[in-house]
Formats: sequence, structure tokens, C-alpha cells
Amino acid sequence: MLAHADSDWHAGMKYGLQFRDVFAAWDFLLDGLMVTLGLSVATMVGGLVIGITGASARVYGGPVLKAIAAAYVEIIRNTPLLVQIFLIFFGLPSLGLRLEAIPAATIALIINLGAYTTEIVRAGLEAIPRSQIEAGESLGLSGWQVFRYIILFPALKAMFPALASQFVLLMLASSIVSQIAVPDLFHAGSIIQSRTFRDFEVYAVVGALYLALAFAFRGVFALIYRWAFAR
Repeated sequence: MLAHADSDWHAGMKYGLQFRDVFAAWDFLLDGLMVTLGLSVATMVGGLVIGITGASARVYGGPVLKAIAAAYVEIIRNTPLLVQIFLIFFGLPSLGLRLEAIPAATIALIINLGAYTTEIVRAGLEAIPRSQIEAGESLGLSGWQVFRYIILFPALKAMFPALASQFVLLMLASSIVSQIAVPDLFHAGSIIQSRTFRDFEVYAVVGALYLALAFAFRGVFALIYRWAFAR
């Protein structure tokens, strides 16, 4: 047993890093990166729309809307994302609704992100002082104008850092969609690994690409914040 362990140790010491085969499939990795990027952007937009809608229902809606929004948030936040993806991709066909992998993954990610965004937006909306709302109403602003200029915009400014962090976390978590064969970055890396058997090299490159994508998103969000709120 000790001899076997010693031979494994020596084999590991002899392992040489070779990125040539990984970089030879660079186009394949870039295709996966673009799928991850598109999936993330679509999810962020859809999740933000759901978050604003759900938070508005929780803060300003009637009892029924508040109950529906609260139930949605609690169910989604307390069940695994993978289960939600499988339910949509594998479960809905049992009810007669079949979706391709990318649309199913997009819907699942939007629903998941929407629940977390709802709570972030709700906290921002509830942080707006009632006196500001009353001041807007006294100036003759319509309900929509009060919501847009006095409630939503200041709330978005306050919760933007939390939203940006949640969006980046969702982008990183999107690698789980490879479980239903979405050709994203992680899926592309897994295929390259199965062909080259260069496990460390493949996943090191994939990890570096996710890191670069995360920094890119954070940079974009910082620019958006300065453009929209810091002027």
C-alpha cells in the first residue's frame, strides 16, 4: 500500500503542465464564453424586471398580491437552483411543455434571480422616507411619476451595489446549466477535458475566464453607477 502511494506521488511529481491542447480548442471555449455572457445578460435583465415587479407588489400591492409575491420569494429562495432547472427542463415535458436547453436554463435563472432581486429591491423601496412621497404628491405628481422619480430612482441608487453583487454571483452560478447540456463555458471546458484529459489545465483556464468575466461585469456596473447615479 505504501509502495502504491509512493508510486502515485512520483507520478504526480512527474506531471507536466501542458496547455497546448487547451489553447488549440480556444474557439470552442470562446463559443461557450459567449453563451455564458448572453445567458447572464438575459437573466440580469429579466431578473431585474421581476424583482421590481415583485418588490412593488410586496410593498404597495393588496393582500393577495403581497401573499403571492411572498410565496414566490420563499419557495425560490429555499429550493436548490439545480432542482428548479431540472423541474423546468425535465418536469414540464410531462405536462406537455417541452423547452430547449438554453430557453429552459434562461427561464430558470430569471425566476431564481428574480426572487433574490425582489428582496433587494423591496429593502430599497422601504428605505424611502414617507415624507418624500408625500412631498411629491403635494406637488401634483402622478402616482407613476412619484414612483419613478421619488421612489424607484433613489432606491435603485441605494441598492445598486447589492444588485451588482447578486448579478455577478448569478453569472458564476450559471455554470450549473451545463447539467442540462447548455453549451456554456463550463460545458465547453468539460468536453475539452474529456478529449484531452488535461484536467488541471482545462479547469484552470475555465476558472480564469470566469474570473475575467466577473471583473468585466464589475467594471461595467461601476461605469453604470457613475453614469447614472454619481453625477
